[in-house]
Amino acid sequence: MTVNAKPMIATPQAMQFADVLHLQSGASLRDYTLAYETYGTLNADRSNVVLVCHALNASHHVAGVYADQTNSEGWWDNMIGPGKPVDTDHFFVIGVNNLGSCFGSTGPMHTHPDTGRVYGADFPVVTVEDWVNAQALLLDRLGITQLAAVLGGSLGGMQALSWTLQYPDRVRHAVVVASAPNLTAENIAFNEVARRAIVTDPDFHGGHFYQHGVVPQRGLRIARMVGHITYLSDDVMNEKFGRELRDAVVGSATGYKYSTQDVEFQIESYLRYQGDKFSEYFDANTYLLITRALDYFDPARTYGGNLSAAFARTAAKFLLVSFTTDWRFSPARSREMVQALVDNQRDVSYAEIDAPHGHDAFLLDDARYMNVVRSYFARISDELTTPPALAARTGGAA
Repeated sequence: MTVNAKPMIATPQAMQFADVLHLQSGASLRDYTLAYETYGTLNADRSNVVLVCHALNASHHVAGVYADQTNSEGWWDNMIGPGKPVDTDHFFVIGVNNLGSCFGSTGPMHTHPDTGRVYGADFPVVTVEDWVNAQALLLDRLGITQLAAVLGGSLGGMQALSWTLQYPDRVRHAVVVASAPNLTAENIAFNEVARRAIVTDPDFHGGHFYQHGVVPQRGLRIARMVGHITYLSDDVMNEKFGRELRDAVVGSATGYKYSTQDVEFQIESYLRYQGDKFSEYFDANTYLLITRALDYFDPARTYGGNLSAAFARTAAKFLLVSFTTDWRFSPARSREMVQALVDNQRDVSYAEIDAPHGHDAFLLDDARYMNVVRSYFARISDELTTPPALAARTGGAA
């Protein structure tokens, strides 16, 4: 299928909620806003809705570009749009920015309705389940009672899973990419190192740095550098950078400056660039909140660690995708979920893509990966146009 060459124009939207949202922690939020965007056209019976859940540093701006901004392409624009794997000629796609984020939905940078002061560190801890509950309220407002599919990668995949557990009757398909049913101890450890880098920055001020007119950029830089290392595979790092020195490095016959402070290797330069860029747009309290949400997610916890028992609540059909070189959310974690779904006799498809890019592969244009997703959503699209009686006979309906 030929992809439409004309960029899709995205329009940011916001919805205000006055009612109290009760959180898993026992805290609550009221007078909050959810930022969102929609793409495509809602069909007459509102059955073609795909909800896209975002990962750590992404947002509701999933696809398309803003008419008044350059370089504003959505973070999953290669996946979603006219003629793309999630084809907006057939689906009505919704992207929602999670509470606690720094991209439009109510978060630590916003004003507390009771105190009149910026939340800062007083913003309550939120979980994946809290985000899903908020997304469900937004769908209620839009008059959408059921999703054709919920789709997410990484932390977004955890939200997709949680949808099938919290609202099993509202989800027909779940597409979970490069994700896991919980974080390993190693993953929690990486998150903690990143958080410590932020909270020990002298400009953090206990999370109330807004009042001091500063930003803990040093901590954010280090946090991003730590995270970015885990998103790439060793093969990709070696291929892109190897042991190459920066052009500016001069010195002895070995090429080294023999300095403990200078940036000498290309990989060092790359990581510092990524850290600098991240620290200019991301909020420190948001980073703490979102990594904690990652740490807490564990639907099997209340079932004694039995994932099969936890997944007994699901009713959706599933597509799971993993990547061989993703060591942060390894294929073994996806296979755990596949087995738990098979234990419950659920309809599940699984693709393990041999790709060199590490965790970041879920954002890239691997043809095999894109074709798997395209084929699966074509199947969902076919279901939308199959008469119910025929679907019941052929097993083609969700």
